[in-house]
Amino acid sequence: MRAERMDRLVLDGRSAPEIYLETERLILRWLTEDDEADLFELDSDPAVVRYLTGGVPHTRKEIASSILPRYLSACNPERGLGFFAAIERVSGDLIGWFHLRRYPYEPSEVELGYRLRQSAWGRGVATEGALALIDHGFSRLGVSKIVADTLAANVRSRRVMEKLGMTLESEFVCEPREFPGWSEQDRRGVKYALLAKDYDRSRHGG
Repeated sequence: MRAERMDRLVLDGRSAPEIYLETERLILRWLTEDDEADLFELDSDPAVVRYLTGGVPHTRKEIASSILPRYLSACNPERGLGFFAAIERVSGDLIGWFHLRRYPYEPSEVELGYRLRQSAWGRGVATEGALALIDHGFSRLGVSKIVADTLAANVRSRRVMEKLGMTLESEFVCEPREFPGWSEQDRRGVKYALLAKDYDRSRHGG
């Protein structure tokens, strides 16, 4: 079975990117430049980018020249932090990504994030992948605090954060330059956090 799963990750006859973590339904591997087309397809769905751009899809040029390079620049294999392609075991398809990275607004903290295709919504996939990363961050990487933020109106993501055992830490308003043309109300954000000392591994089947 392991060999079969690896075969699905081979890209154009080249060796598969290194696997970072595996869960019951997912294979998380390091994101690579070869994922450009899949990222473009992901961000082409207005529903997926609703709370990022107001539903305006990213162009292929934006993915290639700005977004993917930014994701790759955050990858630090030595520290175990970066962006990870989420591969569905059953289909072998890339259905989105997850990340563990230094939180841009507070580098001493580690931020959890993810983006998934609509086909993965409502199936517990986000929770499954995120829990695996949280457990890895606390138990293997020695992280003391993991945070996540989103717009206050993004109820779906907030529910996932709460399922992960994260609690609301603060509320804020994003800068107008981050969401041009959005009202202050629509730019309201929330930050959730989980401390290693409060993480109950037994609660999550660990």
